[in-house]
Amino acid sequence: FKESNGPMDSYAAISQVDRLQSEPESIRKWREEQKERLEQLDANSRKQEAEWKEKAIKELEEWYARQDEKLQKTKASNRVADEAFYKQPFADVIGYVAAEEAFVNDAEDIFPGTEWERVAQLCDFNPKSSKQAKDVSRMRSVLISLKQAPLVR
Repeated sequence: FKESNGPMDSYAAISQVDRLQSEPESIRKWREEQKERLEQLDANSRKQEAEWKEKAIKELEEWYARQDEKLQKTKASNRVADEAFYKQPFADVIGYVAAEEAFVNDAEDIFPGTEWERVAQLCDFNPKSSKQAKDVSRMRSVLISLKQAPLVR
């Protein structure tokens, strides 16, 4: 087998040399300068990308540290609040009893036609403070309309 360093076809080699010789010197210089400029821009962009990645990693680590610190503070404050709550006598029923007493006190003022007002007191109609994932705006509007104009039997 025959080895070669260039094109196998001798006419292709001649046409390539003719093309290189026919190219003006100014175009050849421009092409070389453009190639150097592009290589320099590529190197700068790779360097800048590496710097951005380092900065992003550092910021992410700082964010995780802040989140962990907040979580630890919240856990500590919750433990303190729980300990204080459970040190009280009958702590397990205090929350339930307080809610039940408030409901019973309101139930004593029952008059016909005030049922929907009582229901409205138990509902949170502020859509921004609601932490539900479901859309309950239609239910809110129905309850508000019933409060304003109760059904008549």
